[in-house]
Amino acid sequence: MKIIIAGAGSVGTHLAKLLSSERQDIILMDEDENKLNGMDSNFDLMTVCASPTSISALRDAGVSGADLFIGVTPEESRNMTACMLATKLGAKRTVARIDNYEYLLPKHKEFFAKLGVDSLIYPEMLAAKEIVDALKMSWIRQWWEFAGGALILIGTKMRETAEILDIPLKDLGGRENPYHIVAIKRGSHTIIPRGDDMIKLYDIVYFTTTKKYIPYIRKISGKENYADVQNVIIMGGSRIAIRTSQYVPDYMQVKIIEKDLSRCNRLTELVDDRIMVINGDGRDLSLLMEEGIRNTEAFVALTGNAETNILACLAAKRLGVTKTVAEVENIDYIRMAESLDIGTVINKKKIAASHIYQMMLDADVTNVKCLTFSDSDVAEFVAKENSRITKRPIKDMGLPKGITIGGMIRNGEGILVNGNTQILPGDHVMVFCLGEMIQKAEIFFH
Repeated sequence: MKIIIAGAGSVGTHLAKLLSSERQDIILMDEDENKLNGMDSNFDLMTVCASPTSISALRDAGVSGADLFIGVTPEESRNMTACMLATKLGAKRTVARIDNYEYLLPKHKEFFAKLGVDSLIYPEMLAAKEIVDALKMSWIRQWWEFAGGALILIGTKMRETAEILDIPLKDLGGRENPYHIVAIKRGSHTIIPRGDDMIKLYDIVYFTTTKKYIPYIRKISGKENYADVQNVIIMGGSRIAIRTSQYVPDYMQVKIIEKDLSRCNRLTELVDDRIMVINGDGRDLSLLMEEGIRNTEAFVALTGNAETNILACLAAKRLGVTKTVAEVENIDYIRMAESLDIGTVINKKKIAASHIYQMMLDADVTNVKCLTFSDSDVAEFVAKENSRITKRPIKDMGLPKGITIGGMIRNGEGILVNGNTQILPGDHVMVFCLGEMIQKAEIFFH
């Protein structure tokens, strides 16, 4: 597949690195030569120093033969223009990064498609939704809903109070279990477990289940005493902070602490009246104490500095906050955040890449999520008529090591699977893939 990525910023370079490792034909475009330096020699891709809104530059880059054109420069208008030009010049599909929520409204989809912009992606909005999902369940590290919540993926860390420690998985209830353990993150390794594997203290365990059994997962994980989030402090008045404050449920009380006074004034115009905006430094412990950090269940650090966010979350934990969320845009710091036991880590690059990634896959994929800590992906595939996955039971399918099926949705109902399960055409199947196995999983759904 030939893919042109316009914009060598954080999202564009991360996406280019990710896709270049999968032997795709990648071209990375940017006007700033400094951003492109070293990319073509260190990764399997080609760089073009030119404007993505230049017709001649797009032609020279071979846009007429592009299967996918991705506009991810910092400027929304340039991304939209580049996609329109790319379509007119022959690109098969286009996706533009935007920062205007209005463009995402369903009524505008056809309008943009006619202009030549097939898909829109708003990373800040996607990040805000992940944060709110994390806040709704204080005891969960990661949460993902399939088919509107018919099937749930839960990632949670095992503490001393967990009931399922040091017991072989085959002895935990077998096929009658109302959950399926699809993966275990232990240290820097992710394991797709078998019956003899055991859950150890401090493992992050990924369960699939249905909404009905979430309280049961909470019980066996030893998290029943975790306080539900009622009060939230957000440090940093970024666009993600604004979106997060708009998505939080009404029962949550939210305070945004921002040290730039002019930004505070702007925030008061952009957020609801129920959101309190405070001018100050979120690292100031006396300010946090004054604002009731001792009675706050969640602290969300969303400044532009990863180190600041990590340290602020550590300080909040020491002051008794049970749920912390840190935006960590430097991928090298994600492991550090995990080792320091920061609760939920948000990375816009990975979130945006997950959504763009699904557009590359030939199979019918309705959703892809990159799990920040575990170096793995979860995808929701739709089984096609006569696809390999429908030919025999799962145990006889010969799925490669590193791929497991966590559940499926049939006629709107979430169903957990075992080796004897037969997948039928039209089933929505949740597939957990280690590393870069997602394209090998895709073959089974053609």
